[in-house]
Amino acid sequence: MPRRVKESPLDQLFAALANPTRRDVLDALLDGDRSAGELARLFEMSRPSVSEHLRALRAAGLVEERAVGRQRIYRVTATPLAGLVDWLSPYERFWRDRLTALREVIDTMDGDD
Repeated sequence: MPRRVKESPLDQLFAALANPTRRDVLDALLDGDRSAGELARLFEMSRPSVSEHLRALRAAGLVEERAVGRQRIYRVTATPLAGLVDWLSPYERFWRDRLTALREVIDTMDGDD
């Protein structure tokens, strides 16, 4: 099996999504764009802590930021998730084939009555 580059975009995506707080931040951003201060209040966290999570999400390409005056406003970008879907599709086919085989076994067992 070929060795993988440990800092690939997919690795950064998995690293960002591995943290439950970051997933919660993404969920909050699905409701609309927010500043780091708004997110900090929402999660009862310090702004530096929220900024750290946002930095990891930005590095993975999951959020974008834009300046509005002195504030930075963050929003979700779903583009990197396409790479995740591509990576998962062989596993989806694997489980679909397994479930089809299981259904065939169950169907033959039903006929054995």
